[in-house]
Amino acid sequence: MATRPYWKGYLKLSLVNCPVTMSPATSEAEKLRFHTMNAATGNRVVSRYIDSVTGKPVRDEDEVRGYARGEDDYVLLEDDELDSVALESTRTIDVDMFVPSDSIGWIWYDAPHYLAPADRVGEEAFSVIRAAMDETGTVGIARLVLARRERAVMLEPRGKGIVLWTLRFGDEVREESAYFEKVDTDKPDKKVMVLIKKLIEERTKPWAPEMASDPVQDRLLDLIAAKKKGRKRAPKAKASPDAAPKDNVVNIMDALKRSLAAEKKGK
Repeated sequence: MATRPYWKGYLKLSLVNCPVTMSPATSEAEKLRFHTMNAATGNRVVSRYIDSVTGKPVRDEDEVRGYARGEDDYVLLEDDELDSVALESTRTIDVDMFVPSDSIGWIWYDAPHYLAPADRVGEEAFSVIRAAMDETGTVGIARLVLARRERAVMLEPRGKGIVLWTLRFGDEVREESAYFEKVDTDKPDKKVMVLIKKLIEERTKPWAPEMASDPVQDRLLDLIAAKKKGRKRAPKAKASPDAAPKDNVVNIMDALKRSLAAEKKGK
């Protein structure tokens, strides 16, 4: 079931433009959320901003942003000052460049959104832009203001629509070589590779959303249901003695052979 769009605006490519709607492609609506409570009274605990020096509560109208330039020394910025450096239009996705679709690494992807035409009139322009990207193997790059932050975004054709990905900022992505440079690059033993590939084949299945389920949340729901009915909490399950890997080094060939034997036995 499609949800109501949370953003409406225009998709623009040079002189071609059309009205579009944007909706988050993911949802956390089913995620369990807890309130902080006062165990003595059963009442909810509320939080508020307190002046770190005077200890007095701060009124909403007195809250401003501060950039630290030294210890206990801040540059204060009002909301209108922050707004003045943002994009002139917060309602237009102006695609100003295209890049090969396989040139942006997955690590740059942040949050996906579904982009769709807002009305029948704009469908032709929307479809032309989407189809052109699909046939040329490119994705569009633009900028967009979301939640008062200007973000670089990537437009990727997907089926009848477009997936808009917000991209991470340049200073958020760490260089992988710093973490992988000490990894041994020697090729593994061929006999070991034969066994490990066979083990992978034994465990290969079609992707299903259930593979990304949250078993902890399921157990939490069971716990909440039990407490609603007044039942006592079940004792915490003891960890299996084989749950944690042993510290001693095991011969990889022997381990793979035992793993394959266990796979066949399980089937």
